[in-house]
Amino acid sequence: MESDAEELDAHLKKLNARAAQAKMHLHELSEELPGSWEHVVTVAQRCYDAYAALTEARKAAWRKT
Repeated sequence: MESDAEELDAHLKKLNARAAQAKMHLHELSEELPGSWEHVVTVAQRCYDAYAALTEARKAAWRKT
């Protein structure tokens, strides 16, 4: 059974990977511009949401220490 610290670390790693993937997707989309411009808002919102979740999880983890 994982400890709380190990679970938190795994959760942060998952969120970090999700945020990094969203950033790469946004970057790739930017290289396709002006094509696929209609997807910019959706992809940017996913990236924003991923980094917001990661930031909040990091804050929560910091408060637990």
